[in-house]
Amino acid sequence: MSGDDKVDCGRRRLIMATATVGGAAGIVAAVPFVASMMPSERAKAAGAPVEVEFGKLALGEMMTVEWRGKPVWIINRNKEMLDSLKKTDDLVSDPHSDRPMQPDYCKNEARSIKPEYMVVIGICTHLGCSPTEKFKTGAASGVAPDWPGGFLCPCHGSTFDLAGRVYKGKPAPTNLEVPAHKYLGDTKIVIGIGQDGKEA
Repeated sequence: MSGDDKVDCGRRRLIMATATVGGAAGIVAAVPFVASMMPSERAKAAGAPVEVEFGKLALGEMMTVEWRGKPVWIINRNKEMLDSLKKTDDLVSDPHSDRPMQPDYCKNEARSIKPEYMVVIGICTHLGCSPTEKFKTGAASGVAPDWPGGFLCPCHGSTFDLAGRVYKGKPAPTNLEVPAHKYLGDTKIVIGIGQDGKEA
């Protein structure tokens, strides 16, 4: 082996070592860059879709999750709750949900994809207060002797039925908003993505 060959081998080793170190450094430098392109917690709060599992939600119960900084209520409505919607049709200002406060696929009496599950943004459409649930009926509700159950906004007295429809003669101008959502399973939804798969 000539001296030139020995020099070439040394050069090859040097080049390989430099390339390896450079490649490793490139990967290390790329990790924060790639991570910076992933949505931050702030970005998620600002509007990224939220997946919710609600399999443990019992009949007649409600849970609250946050999406875009707003409370979203998920209610597992029992038969009595669903039956009350027919009784409130004549009492609410927009019984057929003609105003666009819900996706087209929720434009029905229950204002939902599956009648038993209500998904609605828990913010009054008057001045942005958060109504309280008043599921107890009649005098026990503290609302009215003939109260069929629903929601009461403590700020200015707007009332909503168990589909989030506003009662006539109340300050709130429209029904509660139903966010875009789709089912990922029997008891799992994603809020912020519609049934067509498009992000809201």
